[in-house]
Amino acid sequence: MNELVTLMSGTANSDLSNKIADYLGIKLCDMDVGRFSDGEIKVNINENIRGKDVFIIQPTFPPAENMMELLIMMDACYRASASRITAVIPYYGYARQDRKDQPRVPITAKLVANLIETAGANRVLALELHAAQIQGFFDVQVDNLFAAPVILEYIRGKNFKDLTIVSPDVGGIKMGRAFAKKLGANLAIADKRRTASDSSELMNIIGEVAGSDIIILDDIISTAGTITQAAEALKKAGAGRIMAAATHPVFSGPALERLEASCIEEIVVTNSIPYTGSEKCSKVKVLDVSELLGEAIRRIHTEESISMLFV
Repeated sequence: MNELVTLMSGTANSDLSNKIADYLGIKLCDMDVGRFSDGEIKVNINENIRGKDVFIIQPTFPPAENMMELLIMMDACYRASASRITAVIPYYGYARQDRKDQPRVPITAKLVANLIETAGANRVLALELHAAQIQGFFDVQVDNLFAAPVILEYIRGKNFKDLTIVSPDVGGIKMGRAFAKKLGANLAIADKRRTASDSSELMNIIGEVAGSDIIILDDIISTAGTITQAAEALKKAGAGRIMAAATHPVFSGPALERLEASCIEEIVVTNSIPYTGSEKCSKVKVLDVSELLGEAIRRIHTEESISMLFV
């Protein structure tokens, strides 16, 4: 990485930002992110970034201050005459409302896209967007990375027998099929009916799982209701070992307690969001995606292919 690159970090996941900087062999930009006495965010960039290719690393999980911090940092870079501003968003918050599926509801994924563009982003680098069509909400380039290479490498180190990948809903079939193909595994689906925005009722398992080791695959684990219900249904259907894998460990509400009490032997997630619940759930294994994100940043700057990361 050359002197024309500036790497910035918000406060939401500074550990991940430091690991990305270490991979790239550059230092994070010297800047101050603080608060005024009334709680409003203030940003001061202590280096000259005029004409620089700036990458701002900041996931936008709750609280909403994380989103505001990203927007304010981009505005500061825009007004400091950066040549290009790339928002590196390991977790894209407010993505679960990506369409108007009932009367009088917002499309927050589009609203957030508008805010990011207005704040000055020339490009967005995201990790595992909740829905691929969110890329179309932007009028700037979007690179949507997949955590598959990192998760697959870990899964291959396990001694699974007659492995079956289970998608917890119809929307995850494409991702499940891709994993099944890479691992030479079978594919099954947990058919569910969503009863509320954060809860669902499992109906049945589509596919043969008796005697198979299972990996339940999803992009987000929020309250863990769906994934623990699926695990219970799979056990009743005669499944063997059960493992869960997801990119984003949102872990809201009773998620960690549910996972600890479930028949799932291990839950594999990434560090897109900081995980601090080890005292509540000993089953969680966190994989590092800093090299994946760091390599994508390097390739964007040098105008190399991003898709070749997933061949």
